[in-house]
Amino acid sequence: MIAFDISIVIVSFNTRDLLRECLLSVFGTEDSLRIQVIVVDNASTDGSPAMVEQEFPEAALIRSEVNLGFGRANNLGFQSALGRYVVLLNSDAFLTAGSLERSVAHMDANPQTGIGGGRLVGIDGSLQPSARMFPTVLNDLIVLSGLAARFPRSKFFGRFDRTWADECQSAEVDWVPGAFSIIRAEALADVGHFDPRFFLYYEEVDLCRRMKQKGYSVWYWPDVTVVHIGGESSRQVPSLEISRAGAQLTLWRMRSMLLYYRKHHGLSVRFAMFMELVWYWLQSQRRQLSRDPEHRIRAGADRLLVSMMGRAWRDTRGGRLSPAQPW
Repeated sequence: MIAFDISIVIVSFNTRDLLRECLLSVFGTEDSLRIQVIVVDNASTDGSPAMVEQEFPEAALIRSEVNLGFGRANNLGFQSALGRYVVLLNSDAFLTAGSLERSVAHMDANPQTGIGGGRLVGIDGSLQPSARMFPTVLNDLIVLSGLAARFPRSKFFGRFDRTWADECQSAEVDWVPGAFSIIRAEALADVGHFDPRFFLYYEEVDLCRRMKQKGYSVWYWPDVTVVHIGGESSRQVPSLEISRAGAQLTLWRMRSMLLYYRKHHGLSVRFAMFMELVWYWLQSQRRQLSRDPEHRIRAGADRLLVSMMGRAWRDTRGGRLSPAQPW
């Protein structure tokens, strides 16, 4: 017997204050749904677990002694989920009124839908990428070259983030971000949980792809609005140099990209790696020739990216294996 309509799984790593706001948005929803809330703490050191225990005793808290990353931590939460649907919610994402009820209504009305996503907006109300195409070498090149940002209304150049599409229209899409998504529990049991080889990045892309391979659909619904802070940082003016934390995240993205391409595209992983590596190298050469000091600094960052792609290739043996975790 299913005891809940929705099991909400929230993974947190040192995000105590944001997590509090997230949980307030969850428990502040006024609807008739039976909701189970599961918080998986990834070995936080900022007092997050104590805050959950003291302020939200109705939430089930799972403590991990190590940082499991995004996918494996959610898998841990899935094991305790008892709802008809499982909702993934980032600790820096906040539900709006009626978002859960509308999500369930959409899923109930479309039994072949395996995963659904909503309209992600920043705290200023600006739209964030909420529905995307699967990565390909061409799609990656369009984004990396800046053509996607330069021609967002073009159906060709704006294809990856679907920036050409009407954000107010529901659509079947390739994949939706893990900041918020609702998953049919039966489909999750059929397809399997997140691939544990992905420590961070690409895990939701892989899951959506496997859903589609099994015959389930993935949908974007604009009437389900979720406020997501995480996307705010991507709109800030980029630093001329890559910070240590930024370099670590970039390396993780590269590793996951190689794992994804090897898994779903086989030998095409070489083209994906080569395309990105050559792009960074060409950019470094062009900027090094400039008399602008800022361009020369950026050239150094590009050379670092070339080195990091080479390291990611070695670390994963060309996308064949995942390095020991936590990364």
